[in-house]
Amino acid sequence: MKWWYPELIWEIKTTKKEIYLTFDDGPDPEVTPWVLDQLKAHQAKATFFCVGENVEKYPEIYKRILAEGHTVGNHTYGHLNGWKTSYDKYIVSVKKCSHVFGAHLFRPPHGRISKRQIKKLKKRYKIIMWSLLSGDFDDTISSAECSYNTVQYSEPGSIVVFHDSQKCKKTLFEALPKILNHFSNTQWEMKAICDKN
Repeated sequence: MKWWYPELIWEIKTTKKEIYLTFDDGPDPEVTPWVLDQLKAHQAKATFFCVGENVEKYPEIYKRILAEGHTVGNHTYGHLNGWKTSYDKYIVSVKKCSHVFGAHLFRPPHGRISKRQIKKLKKRYKIIMWSLLSGDFDDTISSAECSYNTVQYSEPGSIVVFHDSQKCKKTLFEALPKILNHFSNTQWEMKAICDKN
């Protein structure tokens, strides 16, 4: 996919031991606070790509994300697939999400976005993709594999995708502490993506 959309951000250019953890689909009343506790315990920062309707449901969790020094991004209002949604409906969903909370970052749900949607959204947002999927959403991948793949294939500047959602809870709860421990113990800095244009 990277070759289809070279104009999007797939990694952060650096030679330092820095990694960028991202969490999609929240906030969730159970999973997101747990993730925030884990990040705090390891002095790690992350970027949360939030669904607008979830922020409306759980505004206090959203406020906590910001209060603890993390950055946020728009993930549409209703988690829409850009390949299966009309142009107008997709753009309206992004705008509706932006009315719920302001953000300069955007990630398309499922990574599905059209060239026309990109052209419109690039005027306002940094569109953030990823260099590594943790696989926490995949029922065929064990938590051990999720941990191993994240640790093994991360490089300086990698953008790694996790999900703070109920669907991914079991794998995430087992894998994330191991991943955070590894990067802490090997002196990697876990950073949030800069949300300034």
